[in-house]
Amino acid sequence: MGDWFQTIVDTEATPEEAQGLAANILDWLIADGFISAERTDCVLGADAGHAPGTRYGEAVEDPDPELVNMWSNGLHVTVGRTVFDAGQGEPSAVTCPHCAAEMTLVDEHWSLIEERWARFSDAVGSWAEGHDAPVACPSCGRTAPVHTWHWADDHFAFGHLGFTFWNWPQLRPEFVVDFSRRLHGHRTVLLEGKL
Repeated sequence: MGDWFQTIVDTEATPEEAQGLAANILDWLIADGFISAERTDCVLGADAGHAPGTRYGEAVEDPDPELVNMWSNGLHVTVGRTVFDAGQGEPSAVTCPHCAAEMTLVDEHWSLIEERWARFSDAVGSWAEGHDAPVACPSCGRTAPVHTWHWADDHFAFGHLGFTFWNWPQLRPEFVVDFSRRLHGHRTVLLEGKL
């Protein structure tokens, strides 16, 4: 069956401001009852997270009364240089930030086209380690850092701050907009995936 997640990634937060922004968002989410203040074992990939609060239903499209009974139902905050991804599946396409040419990365059976993916794989893999390798566009020939390319279905998002909601129903668009506003209007990406 698997676990679903939604991650709001701040793609503009600097390393210096990420921790402060995370604290501000947590203060808001706790004060408004979206999450509980106590950290518990309720998330995947981390020791602890914040379980849904009494008003979590106001943040989602269709509240699920069974969410509170699930083990992985909390919010995990990631601070630090991270390549956030959609979990299962492959990135289907990527678009050049210069000429807007789209490169399909999978075939009709949703298998990676290795020679196309090879252009990006090392750059994506090394971004979290502090590298920002430029990738050349096969259409216009110009290079751009891997984090500036536009990934179809937001398969990847590169940033220093992310908020992962485990198994929550679809987040309301208004909630996501409010999130971005509270991150000083930074550009955010909503990644959705499954493990």
